[in-house]
Amino acid sequence: MRFSAWRISVFIAAAVWPLLWLYEALMNSLGPDPGKVLVDRLGLGTLILLLITLSMTPLQKLTGWAGWIAVRRQLGLWCFAYVVLHMSGYAAFILGFDWSQLGVELSKRPYIIVGALGFLGLLVLAVTSNRYSQRRLGVRWKKLHRLVYLILGLGLLHMLWIVRADLKEWSIYAFIGAVLLVLRVPSITRRIPRLLGRKVTSATKA
Repeated sequence: MRFSAWRISVFIAAAVWPLLWLYEALMNSLGPDPGKVLVDRLGLGTLILLLITLSMTPLQKLTGWAGWIAVRRQLGLWCFAYVVLHMSGYAAFILGFDWSQLGVELSKRPYIIVGALGFLGLLVLAVTSNRYSQRRLGVRWKKLHRLVYLILGLGLLHMLWIVRADLKEWSIYAFIGAVLLVLRVPSITRRIPRLLGRKVTSATKA
């Protein structure tokens, strides 16, 4: 199977982090509140995976290697898996499965609503990521999956609301996200292969 080793490597790389964090929690290596640390790491992991997923198309255009696109769907599904773990961790470690506290949490921390909207968006993309949905929806499938840009905005807003006291790390993710969105502007997208081609030609002549 084409790119099978590459696909397996991506699978292992995505799967190992939650297992490592769980092991650290069991070994009491995550501080006095390991549940909150797990929730935070899974949330950040979701955002990072979303950015990596969005980078696959620009990388393919820049390099011409089809392997980037070959793992794009897998990365998207891993992104959804991380957000499910993030939400599950929140329900278990923050709420303690006490749903009566959810209303209090929402009133005190409205960024939870933003995160929930992002989760619903990722759910829609995950459910429709299969080939059956592509055939069934036709041209509407691409339009639907542009929802990922809105989800990225919601994810960044969710993180900004949480870490507003320290914006250094958030600024890095926001900058990367902005670059990835700019690279999708049609006028810029058309120039990417040309710019790469010019560099390759120049290097060959040199």
